[in-house]
Amino acid sequence: MKKLAQIEDVVKLIKDGDQLLVGGFGLSGSPLSLIDEIAASGKKDLTVVSNNLGEKGKGLGKLLVAGNLKKAIGSYFTTNADAVNAWSKGELEIELVPQGTLAEAVRCGGAGIAGFYTKTALGTKLAEGKHHMTFDDGEYILEKAIKGDVALVKALKADTLGNLVYDQSGRNFNPAMATAANLVIAEVDEIVEAGEIKPEEIVTPHMFVDYVVITKYVKQGGKYVEPAEAN
Repeated sequence: MKKLAQIEDVVKLIKDGDQLLVGGFGLSGSPLSLIDEIAASGKKDLTVVSNNLGEKGKGLGKLLVAGNLKKAIGSYFTTNADAVNAWSKGELEIELVPQGTLAEAVRCGGAGIAGFYTKTALGTKLAEGKHHMTFDDGEYILEKAIKGDVALVKALKADTLGNLVYDQSGRNFNPAMATAANLVIAEVDEIVEAGEIKPEEIVTPHMFVDYVVITKYVKQGGKYVEPAEAN
């Protein structure tokens, strides 16, 4: 499989200052092995676009502790106390984006749409400095599309072509992220032969995926745990 790669090798393709689109909702559907490797890489000034920054010491929270991050763009940073503390100290720039707006902005980035108008956040601080437009049913604000240099997504499995299938709620932001970056790396639990995944089961077609890596985490009781913590 030409797209199959080692985690250590693909992380080398990420450059200082890159904007990363990272799938996941909390730790669900989060590419944990890729995140761990980035945390250990010494890369700096990264911007992460994700629903949140994982949890304290887990998931994307590891990038924060390791000092890889300059900025985070997302919706629910209060799930990680370290993120709130870093922001309050001026150590992390945070851009809050309503969750639905975030999903649509990334989708637009992948679809080649420059932006969209929405009423969400109208009249709040989040709307300050943004273009306002009046349509038939009232005032809207313009939200620009979001794109990334690299997308990191987590899927249940891939076939040898790189087609992806997600695991229930682990699907969340991952499919949209996979369309909106210049380079897409998918972390999966397993790889099967081409043709073993039914066409109607494929969510992210292979043409969006540049590299596939096998997760180092072990699934126990519905949760992914680090190999050292596995029984």
